[in-house]
Amino acid sequence: MLDAFGREIRYLRLSVTDRCNLRCRYCMPDEGVPPTAHDDLLRYEELLRVAKAAVSLGIDRFKVTGGEPLVRRGCVDFIRHLKALPGVRQVTLTTNGLLLPPLLDELCAAGLDGVNISLDTLDNAQYQRLTRRAHTADEVLCAVRLCAARLPTKVNAVLLPETAGQLIPLSELAQALPVDVRFIERMPLGTVQTGQTPTAAAALDRLRARWPRLKPVTEPRGNGPARYFHAPDLQGCLGLIDAVSHGFCDRCNRLRLTCTGLLKPCLCYEQGVELKPLLRGGADDAALQKAIREAILQKPAAHCFAQRKNITEHKSMNQIGG
Repeated sequence: MLDAFGREIRYLRLSVTDRCNLRCRYCMPDEGVPPTAHDDLLRYEELLRVAKAAVSLGIDRFKVTGGEPLVRRGCVDFIRHLKALPGVRQVTLTTNGLLLPPLLDELCAAGLDGVNISLDTLDNAQYQRLTRRAHTADEVLCAVRLCAARLPTKVNAVLLPETAGQLIPLSELAQALPVDVRFIERMPLGTVQTGQTPTAAAALDRLRARWPRLKPVTEPRGNGPARYFHAPDLQGCLGLIDAVSHGFCDRCNRLRLTCTGLLKPCLCYEQGVELKPLLRGGADDAALQKAIREAILQKPAAHCFAQRKNITEHKSMNQIGG
């Protein structure tokens, strides 16, 4: 389906929980956030019903997110059922990787098509400071290595002032392993304060200094907005997601469903279409499809990250499926 600006909406992020086993500084405040009551979360059968309705409108690619999706019991079975829906072309997972290794066989058997693993630093002490937990970067790196041998794997790192020295070490994972490493500009949402943050352009300058033969990649490498680059001695690619400094709203192809049932057309704004009252109020499939169409047609022309006073979404990233 096309939105009001002619963009084809093919991709839906499904948040299954707002809970997480980490407390990353750029994601939530130090004290955390009150977790959503279990009864207020969409049930898996409700998520599948939304996915089925979305497929009928041309959405055929799904990302399972959280919070940390693997902390919710039954997530692997949900992925299996989601991938089995007629018309679904791709199901991928975003995770911090800590719970991934013992579930990898089941996830592969469920038909999972790829994994994005969040890892902002390879320094164990720094990882613990950033996540406010006792886990280590080495644990996540173990998950990256295991996944890279089984599934298309991407490593996501948020560009932070304190991790500037990790840009090249993280990038070298794409040299040692067949993984793509992507650097994401920090978005001014939730607990993020205003102020100077690293840009993708500055990161690219440093990457080109390390790999002088780094060239843009033209073929698609996913469903999102990342710009990819490759050099002859890299097994994978290096990617940049520069939503803040450059934006890519003219080609945005996605919606986001929060774990409580708000279908969000744009990460930047609190507006969306509430699906839970329909799902629990006896609405038929036609009504659900109509609501999804409404969300697609509400999709704004662009976000307003450059005009922060206009941002209306103030919840933390784990609450909005970011």
